[in-house]
Amino acid sequence: MDPVVLFFVFGLVAGLLKSELKLPAALYETLSIILLLAIGLHGGVELAEQASTQLLGQAGLVLLLGMGLPLLAFVLLRGLRFDRVNAAAVAAHYGSVSAGTFAVVVAFLASREVAFESYMPLFVAILEIPAILVGIVLAKGISRDTQWRELGREIFLGKSIMLLLGGLVIGAIAGKEAIKPLEPLYTSMFKPVLAFFLLEMGLIASGQLGALKQFGLRLAAFALLMPLLGALIGALLARFMGLSLGGTAMLATLAASASYIAVPAALRLALPEANPSLSLTASLGITFPFNILIGIPLYLALAEQLIAWGL
Repeated sequence: MDPVVLFFVFGLVAGLLKSELKLPAALYETLSIILLLAIGLHGGVELAEQASTQLLGQAGLVLLLGMGLPLLAFVLLRGLRFDRVNAAAVAAHYGSVSAGTFAVVVAFLASREVAFESYMPLFVAILEIPAILVGIVLAKGISRDTQWRELGREIFLGKSIMLLLGGLVIGAIAGKEAIKPLEPLYTSMFKPVLAFFLLEMGLIASGQLGALKQFGLRLAAFALLMPLLGALIGALLARFMGLSLGGTAMLATLAASASYIAVPAALRLALPEANPSLSLTASLGITFPFNILIGIPLYLALAEQLIAWGL
């Protein structure tokens, strides 16, 4: 098992044992900023060299993926007898993506020397936005009561989107040669920063598991089934787009992940009546650990199998 994943396991176990271990809040914020900027910078550098009309078409398909996944999640949740508002709120988390999961799959593929399309951070940014809007419409339609201006600020000017897009723009403008002094951010420094980030994520995830006593097996079943369905859809779309083995595994992972940063912040404004414990228990307490410990290797194996079948 990759050492960075063991840091997550360590944090998870420490949290479940009620240990006093805790990272300073400022350090966690700093680590997340470094990771998001590093991902954006690396993607921007490569985007400058690979921008094309083909990439524009791929971005459009990824946007449709971000709209389709929350619709599928909503149907599943309603089938499991969740009320409309909470089903829509949870579905929005599963149409969006986890930047933490993306950072782990980047490290996982790099450790196995599996190449992937390095403009993938662009897809992360694209997938953050449409699911939030779909979730709001599913919950209450186009309502005058929705504070669209404030919601727009939260979506487009929120921390994760700004850092990713800011890194992309800086990397694209500066180019590979000018960015070299900053390369350690996404090379030698990346895995140590990710390890400490996952330690804190393990501690946070352990605190969400207790909510299963309240919400039961229905939520757990959804939080384990949805990433598998999302990964299959993402992998098939990646093969249709002609992505490489690594790109297929990565898009499958993105489609399998669930947001726990950008979407909760946006939905606090748009759907204050939704129960945030449902969303965080599913996305952070169940889906995130599943993807980190089991899912990512499984999605790589799925990509290999699809390529072997000639898809």
